[in-house]
Amino acid sequence: MTRIFSGVKPTGHLTLGNYLGAVRRWAGVDQHRAEALFCIVDLHALTVDHDPGRVRRLSRQAATLLLASGLDPELCTVFVQSHVDEHARLSYLLECVATDGEMRRMIQYKEKAALERKRGGSVRLSLLTYPVLMAADILAYGTDEVPVGDDQTQHVELTRDLAVRFNQRYGHTFVVPRATRPEVAARVMNLQEPTSKMGKSDDVGPGVVYLLDEPDAVRKKIMRAVTDSGQDVAYDPEERPGVSNLLEILAACEGGDPETLGGTYTSYGALKKDTADAVVELLRPVQERHKRLCADPSYVEGVLRDGARRARGMARPTVDSAYEAIGLLAPTAG
Repeated sequence: MTRIFSGVKPTGHLTLGNYLGAVRRWAGVDQHRAEALFCIVDLHALTVDHDPGRVRRLSRQAATLLLASGLDPELCTVFVQSHVDEHARLSYLLECVATDGEMRRMIQYKEKAALERKRGGSVRLSLLTYPVLMAADILAYGTDEVPVGDDQTQHVELTRDLAVRFNQRYGHTFVVPRATRPEVAARVMNLQEPTSKMGKSDDVGPGVVYLLDEPDAVRKKIMRAVTDSGQDVAYDPEERPGVSNLLEILAACEGGDPETLGGTYTSYGALKKDTADAVVELLRPVQERHKRLCADPSYVEGVLRDGARRARGMARPTVDSAYEAIGLLAPTAG
């Protein structure tokens, strides 16, 4: 059976972009067609300045929201990255295969490092090397497919390169994975800055719809979304990013085509209203299930405990094989 791995980083509250771009497909498609693992990649949240308590809270919230979104622990494996030691064990081996130049060419490193320097802060070494940890996340499980948004494609390409290089130097050890992308709303944009991704790490949220936003807040944010000059409603991401973003969101919510939808509207107001209504209804069942799960925290803890146990069982043989292949002496039994 095809094996899928993907993860979510607990650096902020999950957004509509996370849901439409990834989580909904995980629940509706991926967990039913493949052996799927979905991970809270909490180690990745440590690459920048952070509040330890907030990382723990967001990790639990993310796990709860994944379950509320429809991930079924009977069909897939849901777990926390730091609960499975094999991620860190394999990451160091892959650092011994990766090059400094590869790391410094990563687009996200360049962007985040520049932002950190602009703030007057220092750049952590882990920000440079975390794509290797991401590769370890994927390769430890013999992953065939990695469902990602457009901004993560480069990381999957690095993972493929490292897998091929390791296999060529030390013998076939890893499956070489491939990236897969949803057809619609792979990258939902910020409602106030439609040329930028709707990111969960944003500190202020007028342009970001969070999965746990109240319906009134959702409507207010969408009704205040930045559109474009002129009055024609047309799908043109390059020239009309604001209205195109709304059409993408509406199409993703209703299962339509953004270009076709554009021809059915004569005003921005009507488009915004319909988009707001669609998003509110889309999030309603997720929020209701989230509320029920929060009332039973022991259930979520059990899911994560069982998920980590299953994940360790899948990852350990591959990682042990990598240790042997690269030349490390196996520990003596007993």
